Amino acid sequence: MAFGFVEAAVVYYLRTLMLFHQNYSIAHYKVLLNLGFITFVSPVHSLIINHRVSDIEVARESATIVMLACVAFIAGRGWKQRAGAFFVSFACWDLAYYLFLRILDNWPRTLLTKDVYFLIPVTWIGPVITPLVLSLLILIVGVKLYID
Repeated sequence: MAFGFVEAAVVYYLRTLMLFHQNYSIAHYKVLLNLGFITFVSPVHSLIINHRVSDIEVARESATIVMLACVAFIAGRGWKQRAGAFFVSFACWDLAYYLFLRILDNWPRTLLTKDVYFLIPVTWIGPVITPLVLSLLILIVGVKLYID
């Protein structure tokens, strides 16, 4: 939960510096795959200020996944428990991230507001409701794996 706040704070700072205007338009991307609830794209221009900042953001995302994997490794005894711990920590982090963005920036305005979910290996975009629903499902699966 605490790292969800840290992530929301970083995104808040980036959005403030970018003069972010509340929604991502799909017009500035080459669509690689559109599943409706998630669209995988290749941006025409850097999403975040410049390419250097974008590269650092990709590294930060990678570091977040490594950190969650380390927490899961410590929290579990076997692969099943560790996978469960990873899913639980990932889901809690993601849900807290959206909660704190709402508190810090009154964002998103609606559950259908577009967001950039990840930048790895390509950019993932879609409505905010998608990661919220997926995180709840991941949380349920994670708890089941961890306690079984």
